[in-house]
Amino acid sequence: MELVREYGRLNSEAAFATLVQRHINLVYSVALRHVGIAAQAEEITQAVFVILARKAARLRPDTILEGWLYETTRLVSLSFVRGEHRRQFREQEAYMESTLQESVGDSVWHQLSPLLDEAMSRLGKKDRDAVIMRYFKEKSVREVAAALKVNDAAAQRRVHRALEKLRQFFVKRGVASTAEMCAGAIAAHAVQAAPAALAKSVTAVAMAKGAAASGSTLTLIKGALKLMAWTKAKTAIVVAASVLLAAGTVTVTVKEVEESKVDDSWRVHNWDSRVLDRASPQVRILPSKFSTTGGWGASGYDWMGIGVPASNLVMVAYHESGFRTTFAAELPPGLYDFIAKLPKGSRPQDVFAALQEKIKNEFGLVGRLETREMDVLLLKVKNPNAQGLRLNTNPGEGSSVRTMPGHHVQKNESLGSLANGLENYFQTSPVLDRTGLSGSFDIDLAWEERDRQHHNIEALKEALLDQLGLELVPSLEPIQMLVVEKAKD
Repeated sequence: MELVREYGRLNSEAAFATLVQRHINLVYSVALRHVGIAAQAEEITQAVFVILARKAARLRPDTILEGWLYETTRLVSLSFVRGEHRRQFREQEAYMESTLQESVGDSVWHQLSPLLDEAMSRLGKKDRDAVIMRYFKEKSVREVAAALKVNDAAAQRRVHRALEKLRQFFVKRGVASTAEMCAGAIAAHAVQAAPAALAKSVTAVAMAKGAAASGSTLTLIKGALKLMAWTKAKTAIVVAASVLLAAGTVTVTVKEVEESKVDDSWRVHNWDSRVLDRASPQVRILPSKFSTTGGWGASGYDWMGIGVPASNLVMVAYHESGFRTTFAAELPPGLYDFIAKLPKGSRPQDVFAALQEKIKNEFGLVGRLETREMDVLLLKVKNPNAQGLRLNTNPGEGSSVRTMPGHHVQKNESLGSLANGLENYFQTSPVLDRTGLSGSFDIDLAWEERDRQHHNIEALKEALLDQLGLELVPSLEPIQMLVVEKAKD
């Protein structure tokens, strides 16, 4: 931001060129994930830096520039896809996918990549900034803490909470992974090098505030600025998650959509964004035409799923709330095809509310937030002198977690990460970190276990105590839940 202010005051080409050099790989990589074609990603990158040049003097001093650039790139990319280049993008999509697959060797990243930016858009601004700095830009926890103006422990907690939200988003779309696997895949693959000559051309066009840009780039900038202004205005009126869950009205009602022309062209064997984009506006839930899951996902603000269980449909409708979910009513069996697409100009919360209304009408189910006293397991310190619990003394070092049958290894990770792993292991009660220990730890925990299908819970508890000096204490704690229940008449 010091460079941004210098550029804003002095119109310093050197300051702006440095900004481009530092951040062009981030911007280019986000754009490439959205459009998949290098030439189009380069045009989007150029547009983003022109917008930065135009807005530099008006950015708030406390702006996290990495987060601002990420969100601006996402919005410019959405404007691009929705604009005049849509047809060309669709024609080359098959080539795009094959190119991405060839360039990505990591299987987890291959699954996460198409979902990453949608998942990131669901995070709050501070969570998104923390993840971008920690894993996209590979900053240390201490640097993240300094940027967010919090202590190291608070920054670490924010990063872990954000990773867990991302993990839940991915799991609900069929990608089985841990938060640590997500972190490793993002850190390794989310940012790739932009073409060598791009920085020079971007700097030249941006310094001229876009005066030397092509007609298509200027059109893109104009559309993106409108989208950014709309997004800013929308943010001021978007209600919190609890209000969203309780919403009783929808700007565009399901009835209005159902009265418009509907079609079944979207009911294909596998999820396909192109099919969703071509479908007419409608909100429908139907018994699936197919016997197997065909996937689900979003294109812009529209959603569609093929062959999904009712539980996944409910999770989509309630906006990936990130809360632990409990089903107080029996869900309908079988698989369903669903689509939630409203006319252009509708807001994201309208789409979710319309799908919620449809679920209520079709299944008689509604969701609400509730704080419940629940049986939980508290992770506490029993023996503070245990040899296996070692505080990491190098906060700038990379972090990692590997969990195998009978073996958990983590490096430079908090005990909250261990608690999350234990909760996933037990799959019965929430596990809450009550050790009171801050900072990051190096842990190598081993216990007797045959394979992933045969958990040895008692052996794990013994290993926790013997090797780490930690115990799991049953307790009752207030936990905020998304409760899915029968609608009241």
